[in-house]
Amino acid sequence: MSEISEDLLQGPLHQWHVDHGAKMAEFGGWLMPLQYDGGGVVAEHTAVRTCVGLFDVSHLGKAEIRGTGALDFVNRCLSNDLLRIKAGSAQYTLALTDQGTVTDDLIAYLRADDDVFLIPNAANTSAVVAALEAARVGEGAELEILNRHRDFGVFAVQGPAATTVMAAVGLPQPSEYMSFVDATVVIAGAEIALTVCRTGYTGEIGYEVVPAWKDAATVWEALVAAVDHAGGRAAGLGARDTLRTEMGYALHGHELSTDITALEAGVGWAVGWKKETFWGKDVLTAQKAVGVPRKSVGLLATERGVPRAGVGVLDAQGNTVGHTTSGTFSPTLGNGVALALVDPAIELGQALSLDIRGRRLGVTVVKPPFVKVNVKA
Repeated sequence: MSEISEDLLQGPLHQWHVDHGAKMAEFGGWLMPLQYDGGGVVAEHTAVRTCVGLFDVSHLGKAEIRGTGALDFVNRCLSNDLLRIKAGSAQYTLALTDQGTVTDDLIAYLRADDDVFLIPNAANTSAVVAALEAARVGEGAELEILNRHRDFGVFAVQGPAATTVMAAVGLPQPSEYMSFVDATVVIAGAEIALTVCRTGYTGEIGYEVVPAWKDAATVWEALVAAVDHAGGRAAGLGARDTLRTEMGYALHGHELSTDITALEAGVGWAVGWKKETFWGKDVLTAQKAVGVPRKSVGLLATERGVPRAGVGVLDAQGNTVGHTTSGTFSPTLGNGVALALVDPAIELGQALSLDIRGRRLGVTVVKPPFVKVNVKA
């Protein structure tokens, strides 16, 4: 703890995490639980895959765009096509630079044509809000663009027993993937307004619960009790990372950054190509026409070893053909897995190796996810 900066922000449950033996770590400028005593990352990861896990991800950003024309304005800025969904639905989308690289990936909640709620990543919230504000000023649009980062908590209930946990607490359970509801529920005798979205970052069936910051502790305590009763456990960001890597989900700062285009990162599916405009459209459209100079792939270790981010990927002749962007040990597979940016000529099934401090680790090119689950169950 002595090496952790005192300037880091703390979520609404900071003391709960400390009191329950969490190992705290910096993430996106926030001090967040990495893992808890009593099993660590592997046990928490396994709980999500086999039962249920509960994550405090209140460090995630929150922003809101309100006013006449809010929907159309956001749609002109962000990559995906909000006009393809209806009120009460959420959408994965990207805030791109003019060069088609990724400022951030985020979830857009469409409440109404005049109200769009965004959940960006923690460290990028101010950048996303600033880019939207600059666009608003440039257009002369009369809209409110609000940074609401510390107005709400965010909890993720993930795993096969997630629905059971939600029912036990009396929370709504949207049945359609990427749909959400705003509701008022009674917890511990108090009426609490919150939003529940049928989504997550693990590949398992799950929900993200967004209460007001002031109500976060009450909602969390009720969820913890229900998760414990179901045989699950609270989980930290360590398990969240191994779970998302098993699914091949991109993480900002690794697979996504202002140095990597959306097409290189393999998230072109989150681009509304038929839209008249979005940030970075011209450059991204040109790259789509000529092909990417590198592409994102999955790598499955064929030897004993754990891949790490930022190591060279080598072909059979020892030539460097890319680098890893994420790497970890998969508790589900009992094997090393990685995501990498490589030469576009690299093919599925091709044998490569990683240069880990001078030692070669054999890997095979695969298409993620590494683990088969039914995220839309």
